[in-house]
Amino acid sequence: MQTVELAILNWIQANCRCPLLDVLMPAVSLICNHGEIWILAAAGLLLFKKTRSAGVTVALALGMHLLICNGLLKPLIGRIRPCDVNTAVQLLIAHPADASFPSGHASASFAAVSAMKASGCRLWRAAFVLAVLISFSRLYLYVHWPSDILGGAVLGIALGFASRRAILYFQARRGRLAGR
Repeated sequence: MQTVELAILNWIQANCRCPLLDVLMPAVSLICNHGEIWILAAAGLLLFKKTRSAGVTVALALGMHLLICNGLLKPLIGRIRPCDVNTAVQLLIAHPADASFPSGHASASFAAVSAMKASGCRLWRAAFVLAVLISFSRLYLYVHWPSDILGGAVLGIALGFASRRAILYFQARRGRLAGR
């Protein structure tokens, strides 16, 4: 499997690398280094009554992502990064200090997107495009395996929809308790 994933990463390096993307991809990756873009999105959604529920859902999904992806799975799995396997590739960003699987960038991005979608927020489509771009940037930068991105995306999608379910559950429970 690692051979196939290295072939994919090396194909990206051979066929997609160019001066423009060498500038853009680090910037795209940077906006999500600590989930900043998605935290700002949640904060923006929280500002308006019409989108407040979506904002709460995104914030909860990001909190769940932080605990499960970065707090539990990355340290538990401890997967080596592709840039540590193929050291011939010149990194365009600082070498990440944590483990590779699952991709935190992909997990946070898709958690936010699916939380928006599950909440009925129309911004989910634009967020999806950004999530795909952020995820691709991690492959372009040679710091994640394709399966890290896939695993992060699947985890993020599950967390986004789970956060919406949790909020609906607690709203219903609060409503039942208030009715007593």
